[in-house]
Amino acid sequence: MTVKTVLKGFPFPLLLDGRRLDDGLNSNKGSKRGIAMDLFDLTGKVALVTGSTRGLGETAAKALAKAGADVAVCGRNPADLKRVPAEIQAMGRKSAGFELDVLSMEKVKKGIGEVLSHFGRIDILVNNAGTNYRVPVLEYPEEKWDLIINTNLKGYFLVAQAVVPQMIERGYGKVINMSSIFGKVGLATQLAYASSKGGVIQMTKVMALEWAKQGVRVNAIGPTYFETDMVKQIRNDPARFNFINERTPMGRWGYLPELAGTVIFLAAPASDFVTGQTIYVDGGWTVW
Repeated sequence: MTVKTVLKGFPFPLLLDGRRLDDGLNSNKGSKRGIAMDLFDLTGKVALVTGSTRGLGETAAKALAKAGADVAVCGRNPADLKRVPAEIQAMGRKSAGFELDVLSMEKVKKGIGEVLSHFGRIDILVNNAGTNYRVPVLEYPEEKWDLIINTNLKGYFLVAQAVVPQMIERGYGKVINMSSIFGKVGLATQLAYASSKGGVIQMTKVMALEWAKQGVRVNAIGPTYFETDMVKQIRNDPARFNFINERTPMGRWGYLPELAGTVIFLAAPASDFVTGQTIYVDGGWTVW
């Protein structure tokens, strides 16, 4: 039984970007083209990834480019804002670097305006810019709390508020908010970080509810520890490194390429009926 037969008489046979729901499944071009190339193809799309000059953000940006998207690389390091776009351009995609300070609405609007002037639109937004500070609760400085909450949570809100209106105008868009396993589980010394990432999960749900009928899907990713600069200090601490390995059912940290598939899925037509969800890429950590 085909999807077309199942949906006979259904009042909305088209996806919101104009493709038939059964195009990929009933394609005459063969299963490889029909499924892999149609459901996960981002050709012609424009993606913006915040904090994409290193770590998880750089991985997300390059994953989207490999799937066919042109990419606006956003961050604050001038050298990396040249390096990462150049590497994406070498993959055959269009890319440019943009300085984006997510702590200020004025600066966010300016940066997003520059991206829109350059690319014409933004189809995919990956909110990823983030920071962390690890000390016990009773030692936590107020200024560090403010910095982490403003960067990891308020920053996502500001960028989404600046980007999503033009998605709503076209009736289609994807927002991916980078949360963490610590949006769901607790860990000592992660006060502000865990609070911000829990907030991201709830913010994702509210955004998804408000924009669902306007064609904008909003989902989150909850990664565990991956090999990035942000966790280098922990990686070099044998006790904490071993604790993470022991706590993870798969017995190890994540490798950056293992995040790519989830990013592509949530950005692609394959996830067009998925919204408000958090997918944990964690080697089983949150199963406990």
